[in-house]
Amino acid sequence: MKGTVPLLALLTAFPPLSTDMILPAIPSLAKTWNVSLSVINLILVCFFVTYGFFLLFYGPISDRFGRRRPLLFGLAVYIVASLLCAFASSAPMLIGFRILQAAGAAASSSISMAMTKDIFSGPERERILAYIAVIMALAPMLAPVLGGWVLADFSWPWIFFIQAVMGLIGLIGVLRFPETLQKVSDTPLSRVMHTYGRLLLNPSYIVMVLVMSASLFPLYSFIAGSSDIYVNGFGMTEQKYSYFFAFNAMALMIGSFSCLRLIKSISSKYLITVGFAGIFLGGGFLLLIGQHGPWSFALPMFLITFSLGLSRPPSNNLVLEQVDRDAGSASSLLIFSYFTLGAVGMWFISLEWADKIPVLGAIALGCGALVLGAWAVLQRRGIRGAA
Repeated sequence: MKGTVPLLALLTAFPPLSTDMILPAIPSLAKTWNVSLSVINLILVCFFVTYGFFLLFYGPISDRFGRRRPLLFGLAVYIVASLLCAFASSAPMLIGFRILQAAGAAASSSISMAMTKDIFSGPERERILAYIAVIMALAPMLAPVLGGWVLADFSWPWIFFIQAVMGLIGLIGVLRFPETLQKVSDTPLSRVMHTYGRLLLNPSYIVMVLVMSASLFPLYSFIAGSSDIYVNGFGMTEQKYSYFFAFNAMALMIGSFSCLRLIKSISSKYLITVGFAGIFLGGGFLLLIGQHGPWSFALPMFLITFSLGLSRPPSNNLVLEQVDRDAGSASSLLIFSYFTLGAVGMWFISLEWADKIPVLGAIALGCGALVLGAWAVLQRRGIRGAA
């Protein structure tokens, strides 16, 4: 137990640590290589797209061949890619190496979740997943702060050296860990992948996936645009920016904890409604006051991110309620949709806007109105599980 939980927590934290540690360095990288922010932000966009794509494969592969081999392969790819990122000498090189890094990182998060099911059961598994959820909430808070500290005393390649060391620790931990899957599946991989075809023919599942993915569009847009807004717009240092980003990440954690407390006494459909309404209101506040200063921007974004944290657990559960089987594939496809649409948001906010704050406010306002309207229609039609 002492070694299992830290290892699973580390593997689960790879994606947020890999994406958020580099955020404070984005404005300086754009200046160093004399490229636009829309180009340098491709290190985020391409990471998200690749990560989501490979999530669809690692789950079925680990069911077919066991957990250790694909996990060791993914970690090895991650370590090599992190070192290559550290030695990148141009934006295209860094973008390409980040794609490779994402292909490796996808193994750690998808397979570590499967390992919890192999090892634990019942209340013990719930407790372990709760620990992992806390790590997932803390990682995006701490990652940019760590990146800011590195930039204060060292240069940006050290961020990727740290990530390589993190991958090496994970690799050593997995090498010392036994295979957790007692019986591998004998289903051919080609047939396993057919489950995604069945899911695409499930209209209630697909509609719910699209609605819930759209609700996250403002958050991913903020992730890609935040460094430009705080560093170039408000004139902050990379380190101070990291604290404001951590403040926003804290909102997600507080929202998730609030959901866990409130779900016992309040219907999940009301929590989803309140969460979607909060996204809409936050977008309105961003348009009204977001340009007046860093706190005038940070507080409406706190409301938006808190609302996402409040609504995401019951909405994720509601998506999975729409399927009677293939829950693992349904989860992978849901996360893939989150990351793919999130990458679109990152690309959109990275365009050469004169001021990103009103654009971000319009995104939140529009997405909030869209998901609120769609959610009202779904409830009237009696969506399964909306109690």
